[in-house]
Amino acid sequence: MRKLRIRTYALLSLVLLLLLPWVFFVAAHFITTQSLHIGEDQPNSYTVPMVAAFTGLLLAFVIVGVRMRRLLLMPLERMSQAARQIAAGDWDVQLPPSTIREIAEVRDGFEVMVNGLENSHRKQAELEEERRFVIAAVAHDLRTPLFALRGYLDGLEQGIARTPDQIAKYVAVCKEKSSQLDRLVEDLFTFTKMEYLETELSEDIADFNDIVQKSIDSLEPKAQQKHISIVALYVPDGCLIRADLHLLERALSNLLDNAVRYTPAHGRILVQCRREGDRASFTIQDSGPGFVPEELKRIFEPLYRGEQSRNRATGGAGLGLTISQRIIRQHGGELAGGNHPSGGAILSGWIPAANR
Repeated sequence: MRKLRIRTYALLSLVLLLLLPWVFFVAAHFITTQSLHIGEDQPNSYTVPMVAAFTGLLLAFVIVGVRMRRLLLMPLERMSQAARQIAAGDWDVQLPPSTIREIAEVRDGFEVMVNGLENSHRKQAELEEERRFVIAAVAHDLRTPLFALRGYLDGLEQGIARTPDQIAKYVAVCKEKSSQLDRLVEDLFTFTKMEYLETELSEDIADFNDIVQKSIDSLEPKAQQKHISIVALYVPDGCLIRADLHLLERALSNLLDNAVRYTPAHGRILVQCRREGDRASFTIQDSGPGFVPEELKRIFEPLYRGEQSRNRATGGAGLGLTISQRIIRQHGGELAGGNHPSGGAILSGWIPAANR
């Protein structure tokens, strides 16, 4: 339906107000005198035409008023009612159409605003639900090593461990549990900082190979405890990138820690770095059980861990891969997970290379 502007509607209303009384006057004059000649009759002969003209004027006002209410006032009233519904939390609002272009534009803008507010409210509710889930899950994860740590410390205090070997074992377990607590707190802090706080990345120029090697060096002792070999293949001439070195090293360390954690003893981890156009790409392949299809869809969700190979017994809060993906995305890159055809999980990603 073609839409009218308010000024066009106002002009049509004015024409109707002027024309309809005149039509009624002429029609009444013709009926009473059987003539269209005006001004040649007696003055009292205009009584009926004047009454008809006044009736026509009233009818014109009624028509204009009814149309104004339908086309102008009702849509505005419905939008006012919809605004109160939205304020009350009811997003299911219906706005009437209008043939007045300005009202239709306001209606369309109001509808866009409602959709935006609804999406924002839904995202806010999802974030709030995720926040509560993170707090509950991390609290549960913190309680497990704390309980074990307290138990072994009580054993040392009560003298349960009497021989040097028993004491050394208890101390080693306490150190292990304290390391788990440190990792949990660090993961939670980093996740909260990246998710809810605005952080500015420092842009330092560095060789991507050096960052990868530092991450490997930090995980080498843990890999040696399980007799896991880490083989790294680098870009021959190096690859310069512009990145926050601390955060990027943290992301790569999380990926390598994930690979070491789920690679069986005497396994192998292959790290490959290469230059692909204007990207610095990398892959981390382990010789573990790999991901099951359900895990591939959710491995980067916060606090998600598979039921079989990836569970709480391995330690961690299930935030490592999530943190790594978000750090790499903050650098303008991407991270994905999959299974290698020859077996084992593979995590591949890239970040933009720096212009020389």
